[in-house]
Amino acid sequence: MFSDRVKIHVQAGKGGDGGLSFRREKFVPKGGPDGGDGGNGGDVVLVADPSLRDLSSLQRRRWIKAPRGGNGRGARKHGADGADVELRVPVGTQVFTGDADLIADLAHRGARVVLAAAGRGGRGNARFVSSTRQVPRFAEVGLPGEARDVELHLKLLADAALVGLPNAGKSSLLARISNATPKVADYPFTTLQPILGTVEAPDGRQLVVADVPGLIEGASEGVGLGHEFLAHLERARTLVHVIDSSQDVDDQWRTIDAELGAYGAGLDERPQIVVLNKVDLEPEPRLTIDDPRIVAVFRISCATGAGIEDFRRRLFTLVPEQEAEERAPADLADFLVYRPEPKTRRWRLLRTEGGFRVLGPPPPADELERALRAAGAKEGATVEIGDEEFELA
Repeated sequence: MFSDRVKIHVQAGKGGDGGLSFRREKFVPKGGPDGGDGGNGGDVVLVADPSLRDLSSLQRRRWIKAPRGGNGRGARKHGADGADVELRVPVGTQVFTGDADLIADLAHRGARVVLAAAGRGGRGNARFVSSTRQVPRFAEVGLPGEARDVELHLKLLADAALVGLPNAGKSSLLARISNATPKVADYPFTTLQPILGTVEAPDGRQLVVADVPGLIEGASEGVGLGHEFLAHLERARTLVHVIDSSQDVDDQWRTIDAELGAYGAGLDERPQIVVLNKVDLEPEPRLTIDDPRIVAVFRISCATGAGIEDFRRRLFTLVPEQEAEERAPADLADFLVYRPEPKTRRWRLLRTEGGFRVLGPPPPADELERALRAAGAKEGATVEIGDEEFELA
């Protein structure tokens, strides 16, 4: 089933703890501290993949967690970095926070965005040696990874989109001109989900045409099915308005045009190609509306095939070329208002031989408790903050 919206929880990997170790070998007196650093955790990354068509792969995977970094060990052995988790989504996916604020828009092939940044690995006790501190009996605890809830929305990328009232013949037209095989039947709302088809020209050029569920009066306010998919029209450069010529042509055009204007997002400003379908029932249909947005009017019959080849051929000249624009590097999203940074704190949590020690300004109690739990602290563990000492409850 087509899926264009999904909510997920992402959790980046915790950084590994620094090693608390001393070199102990025969004939090597006072070997000194040799604890290695912990590895960084894994990021959770979103990647735009042109081979995907919807978000259904994430419908059954709502909680995504990246692996943590490995702990540092003796002999200055550093912990391994946690592997990044890459979530592949269709080109055109937008990322929103839980408060519906746009984070990123992955509108081109290979666009990437880090949804949750990994925690940094802690430093081993070998890193704390100084001229005044020859035997540091503590090591740094790795930082927790970032966690957040996000909502993914898909807006289909198409050169042209078919719009019109239910049962106007949009699916039949898409099946006639492209490689798509949509469901076609003689009742309204046959199309329940957006469908993409590729139209090929003799010289090898291609256009992507989208068919969305039929719109009815009030669709922009939530009436019918089409209101859920109006967003898919936003990225189409041209709208192909399919009209049933056996009924009032002008009235059908005004109804759909009013809904496009009510929805907004500039849909009522897009160029329109009007297709008067079912000329086998009404041989001489006429559109009397004179509007500068209407770039061409075609009279066709999806039942008999009349006018289909001419429409398919002209479609390549009527759909405007995509404007050349500065493309973001392949590893960046086209629009990004948020880019997580590796977590840092003004205070540090150290693991000692007898428990834990906090360096820096005292942190909030809940923040400290979360950090201790993430570090594996057990009930009764000793925690030092400045000159005070307490046991974890």
